[in-house]
Amino acid sequence: MARNLQSRRSFIKTGIAGSVALAAGGFPAMASQPSSSEAGRTAICTQGDLGVRIYSDKVKEPVKLMLISDTHLWMSDSREDPFREYSNRMSKAYNHTKHFQTLEETHPEEAFRKTLEIARKVAPDAIFHLGDLVSFPSEAGVEWAREQLDATGIPWYYVCGNHDWHYEGMEGTEIELRNEWTAKRLSTLFKGRNPLLYSVDVKGLKVVMLDDSVYEILPEQLSLFREEMKEDKPSLMMSHIPLYAPGFPVSYGCGHPDWNADTDRNYKIERRQRWPAGGHSETTFDFWKEVICSHKEHNLLATFAGHVHAQSSSLVDDWPQFTLKANLTGAYRIVEVLPIP
Repeated sequence: MARNLQSRRSFIKTGIAGSVALAAGGFPAMASQPSSSEAGRTAICTQGDLGVRIYSDKVKEPVKLMLISDTHLWMSDSREDPFREYSNRMSKAYNHTKHFQTLEETHPEEAFRKTLEIARKVAPDAIFHLGDLVSFPSEAGVEWAREQLDATGIPWYYVCGNHDWHYEGMEGTEIELRNEWTAKRLSTLFKGRNPLLYSVDVKGLKVVMLDDSVYEILPEQLSLFREEMKEDKPSLMMSHIPLYAPGFPVSYGCGHPDWNADTDRNYKIERRQRWPAGGHSETTFDFWKEVICSHKEHNLLATFAGHVHAQSSSLVDDWPQFTLKANLTGAYRIVEVLPIP
């Protein structure tokens, strides 16, 4: 086992040769991809807490997206009564929060509603929710959220977060529980699409929605991702859990070389199975490498994630990744993808 872990660390070190991890809070004024790249020329700039602009010579017209993550709605009704033993802790987790800008008292329901009011004013081409919409698989929470999203009149898309399907203390592997509760409680949010990985077209921009909420990538997802990247379109990828970048903790865990049973600090309080002693599957490491290859060789412009409730940026072999502050504080991000002037 030690040899296996060492080989994985060696693979990661090789994959990030020449990479740069940037401090939380955003890129410098401009980070650009070498013009010799087959994927074309790109440039990225950030604007305070809220704005990210991505310029690409592959983009034909401006696209504006609103990104939201980690709302953690905890509302429920009598339908939740048979499951209280599994949802009790998380139903109290975020009852009161502070707004990310004003520091005024708020709560997830109010924060989400006001975010969607902003969406109506900003008028993005689409809204993307990156998971942990609810703190447990609450029927009332999911129904209310969908009603609010539909009422905006703006196209919206969703990918699972780990809390969306997790009932604490319920028997089963995380993959089994994700399959069960995605089907039972979350399926209406996908509108017939494959919850594990699907893509949508927004004015010529492909947005790939990846469910990595179990910290692992399945062979089916790797295969689907490779197929998506074959299409010659400028693309973004959205997931709940960030992909590994050097300098960040294990919570940026999808592909992190130190993700394993020894670094799993929360399995007892979350009442779930412990992470594997041997760490990630080879498929997960292959996917991590595939993302970097897709940025260099295809048109994957950037990736975005939630989960960590913090804003950060990283740059690995010219592949940029951003994370979002939690929407339970009212936070969101506006991402504009624009033709290079």
